[in-house]
Amino acid sequence: MQPRTPLLCVLLSQVLMLTSAEGLDCTPGFQQKVFYIDQPAEFIKDQAILNLTFSDCKGNDKLRYEVSSPYFKVNNDGSLVALRNITAVGKTLFVHARTPHAEDMAELVIVGGKDIQGSLQDIFKFARTSPVPRQKRSIVVSPILIPENQRQPFPRDVGKVVDSDRPEGSKFRLTGKGVDQEPKGIFRINENTGSVSVTRTLDRETIATYQLFVETTDVNGKTLEGPVPLEVIVIDQNDNRPIFREGPYIGHVMEGSPTGTTVMRMTAFDADDPATDNALLRYNIRQQTPDKPSPNMFYIDPEKGDIVTVVSPALLDRETLENPKYELIIEAQDMAGLDVGLTGTATATIMIDDKNDHSPKFTKKEFQATVEEGAVGVIVNLTVEDKDDPTTGAWRAAYTIINGNPGQSFEIHTNPQTNEGMLSVVKPLDYEISAFHTLLIKVENEDPLVPDVSYGPSSTATVHITVLDVNEGPVFYPDPMMVTKRENISVGSVLLTVNATDPDSLQHQTIRYSVYKDPAGWLNINPINGTVDTRAVLDRESPFVHNSVYTALFLAIDSGNPPATGTGTLLITLEDVNDNAPFIYPTVAEVCDDAKNLSVVILGASDKDLHPNTDPFKFEIHKQAVPDKVWKISKINNTHALVSLFQNLNKANYHLPIMVTDSGKPPMTNITDLRVQVCSCKNSKVDCNAAGDLHSSVTSVLLLSLFSLACLINQRQQDYKRTDQVCENS
Repeated sequence: MQPRTPLLCVLLSQVLMLTSAEGLDCTPGFQQKVFYIDQPAEFIKDQAILNLTFSDCKGNDKLRYEVSSPYFKVNNDGSLVALRNITAVGKTLFVHARTPHAEDMAELVIVGGKDIQGSLQDIFKFARTSPVPRQKRSIVVSPILIPENQRQPFPRDVGKVVDSDRPEGSKFRLTGKGVDQEPKGIFRINENTGSVSVTRTLDRETIATYQLFVETTDVNGKTLEGPVPLEVIVIDQNDNRPIFREGPYIGHVMEGSPTGTTVMRMTAFDADDPATDNALLRYNIRQQTPDKPSPNMFYIDPEKGDIVTVVSPALLDRETLENPKYELIIEAQDMAGLDVGLTGTATATIMIDDKNDHSPKFTKKEFQATVEEGAVGVIVNLTVEDKDDPTTGAWRAAYTIINGNPGQSFEIHTNPQTNEGMLSVVKPLDYEISAFHTLLIKVENEDPLVPDVSYGPSSTATVHITVLDVNEGPVFYPDPMMVTKRENISVGSVLLTVNATDPDSLQHQTIRYSVYKDPAGWLNINPINGTVDTRAVLDRESPFVHNSVYTALFLAIDSGNPPATGTGTLLITLEDVNDNAPFIYPTVAEVCDDAKNLSVVILGASDKDLHPNTDPFKFEIHKQAVPDKVWKISKINNTHALVSLFQNLNKANYHLPIMVTDSGKPPMTNITDLRVQVCSCKNSKVDCNAAGDLHSSVTSVLLLSLFSLACLINQRQQDYKRTDQVCENS
């Protein structure tokens, strides 16, 4: 294939040749900086595409060329050829030429058929920035292309600025990021010749382009022309390895998955220029561990990084694999996978996940168990086998009793550590009712089976249970036993006859009774026939009685060896009898000797008995014991009354007998002394200390009370009129 050069490039070359013919000094570098190549249907291997001309002005000794694409090379004579047949290249190639004395960069623009218009625009752009004299501006600059990672020596010239109309004595000045702005000092310009040089190695991954500005100044530093932008482009070198940055990489695939199932995606990052092959990655699997049953269990898409299965579903069987975990060493290589590309690796861990393709099976068809009657708890562990993953619901067992448990006496639960079925008795068994039980147990998995697998006969088992006879204690019936009696019944009264039976109906045993708990010591029981009678008076108001109910416990002991004991409860409800007199409260009161309000105290009454043996209460002052016209008592309600005075009393202590009567039949009466303290109340101070003995009137009251009591007694023995006369004379 013959190279084809656009017409404008030929014109530019002629301009350059004319410029050189005018006697300019030899300038090291490419004689042409930019080449335009029409994209053919295919670049043919080893066929010259174009010729590049480079000169270091010293004979080109040890000249070397480097091409930015691995698909091309430049021969020693400057001819560009393809290393293999190529149909697609990209938009731009760069050729770097180097000798011990000089180096330069040429740009090769690939012009596609549908991109010709854009390419022509690029050509004219280049023409505008090429060192051709212009009318409006004398400073002419071209973009400077510098490969990254250049080696010593530094500084080295990388380009040149031309000013065709520069006045004598004027100087070039370079500014911008990389010159007088951070990072400072990377570039500088020869103020006299316009040569631009770089002072150190550049890193494209740090800064890919530098935007500089060139201007000319007079001897005083005043700008004559400019500033004109000068772009420095750092050409990428393949100096960064691919890196896997998102690990750890863990994928899962279900066992039995069809061939071609995607497991996961692995992607690497390359810091080089993504527009070049330096960052064009290709993936491959370097190693698979373990390598059974096939060394090629998986495949990775070289461009996308998708890992897929390549073995048949039958080989992807978790239960037959040595290890359900595979580790793949994944390699990413830049330069589109060519040998010259840099590589990076990462480990992909792939887990073969279990699915429920094995049903659980009992280790044997029949299990035996024994249990004592009356006992509860686990009686046997049922063992099963399951080939599925023990960490999943495909392995965990769920047990069900499907026959033989009508009374719900048995339950079965799964041991989470061993997967065994723990069969338990939850309701005590009775040997006399049934000495044998037979259960049918079914086992399933928590997760449903896959469609082509089902539960077989080995997923059921029979459990034979033998109940052992034990000597059971007698049972009271009913329990608790209840009886209602009036309190204060006579000692020796029969309350009831208890009844206890022996559950061991197949054994002939006798039963004896005894008192177990009798807190008040009120009861007896006949040890032979169980008759319960009283040994003391029953008192509903006893502290051993709660809510009118007295509780006692009895024992029934059989004649077995060893004997067994049963306990029965007796609840005695005691009916109330009016056997408690009411009492008043409070029993002490205070009143001022000059009080305007003659009310003394409000009295309340209480009774330990129950209705109707309590309120309404009747309150009275024992009038035969106190003088009239001094004290008064008035009813407030059924349980309270007001004590008041008819007149103020002198400072002293007074005793007032209060008589209170309940509503029982017959009623009960209680007389209680109310102590009334008449106090001196002056200047907000209360003094209730009585001087000396009781007030004389109190003494008279006491004597009168004693005499009145004597009169009451004599009333029942002597003639009413005589006693009444005596009382009046007194």
